[in-house]
Amino acid sequence: MTTLALTRLTLSHFRSHKKGAIECDARPVAIFGPNGAGKTNILEAVSLFSPGRGLRRSSAEDMTRRPEALGWKLTGHLSAQSKLHEVEIWSEEGAARQLRLDGKTAPQTSLAQIARVLWLIPAMDRLWIEGAEGRRRFLDRMALSFFPNHAEASLAYEKVMRQRNRLLKDQIRDAAWYDALERQMAEAAEVIHQNRCSTLGHLEAAQAAAETAFPTATLKLTHAEPEFPETVEDMRTALRDSRQKDLVVGRTLVGPHRSDLDAVFAAKGVPAKDCSTGEQKALLISLILANGRALAQLTGAPPILLLDEVAAHLDATRRAALYNEICGLGAQAWMTGTGPELFTDLEDRAQYLEVTEENGISLVESVR
Repeated sequence: MTTLALTRLTLSHFRSHKKGAIECDARPVAIFGPNGAGKTNILEAVSLFSPGRGLRRSSAEDMTRRPEALGWKLTGHLSAQSKLHEVEIWSEEGAARQLRLDGKTAPQTSLAQIARVLWLIPAMDRLWIEGAEGRRRFLDRMALSFFPNHAEASLAYEKVMRQRNRLLKDQIRDAAWYDALERQMAEAAEVIHQNRCSTLGHLEAAQAAAETAFPTATLKLTHAEPEFPETVEDMRTALRDSRQKDLVVGRTLVGPHRSDLDAVFAAKGVPAKDCSTGEQKALLISLILANGRALAQLTGAPPILLLDEVAAHLDATRRAALYNEICGLGAQAWMTGTGPELFTDLEDRAQYLEVTEENGISLVESVR
């Protein structure tokens, strides 16, 4: 099995990090330090080595260090598929971030071909009890890890849907304006839906085949429509038939942007939304681990995992079990915690970084 790992990371004027360089190998990375020191900022930087807006979904302007606001830059060595890639990501004066891959300018979606990065952050703890949008994003991140074309299909769908919604808000009724847009939407929607369904199949198979200390979840994709239009032609028909209703509300009411992820605690038969806080967290961890196992089986390499403050929410037994599963998977997991005692069970299976803050500047030091 090959290894996917970020073996060098430099940060320049990124968030609280004025300047920093991290050298590491493929083992898990345990990052500790006081709250507010800049630990999560490192994880956010790593998350940008995959397509999308990163684990905080922040704009490029929000990531720049204040008060200078000069822009920021990340560089990294990404070891993937037995090849070392040089990656540069930057933003100048708040402009959209740019990417250079192996010395050549490239779109963000090109990272999906080489890097698979999954994350679990405290903001996701309420995933099962809040709106469907967060669950769709969670599912789509997992779908992207299996299907690199998922990012392009999602971007294409959202772009064309915005154009259709503009027509609806302007009360444009000429069918000719809608036909071309709805064809493009339907083509992208079919890819999105198929990828999501296949992802759930991969996750369920990975959960069924594993012995784990974390609970398994029964997963189901649900839809606003009684009969979800799965083919291109069915989706085009559904969009056409929905035009009058969509004109009334000024937005598109049919499509994968209205789907939701339903999860049930399998052993108890209890919906995730009705589980305890600890059980909901355990289900999230279980799904991230299942995603990693499935990817390792399918691609020969587990993804990079970003686990922010995850150890603090687990008892000692589950914490040790998590570390054992990560190491058994062979994943480079970047994990944060307030103190080194949270990572004691990892011993020499991990490498350790201490993050401190001095005069508003984050400092990173490798420790043993």
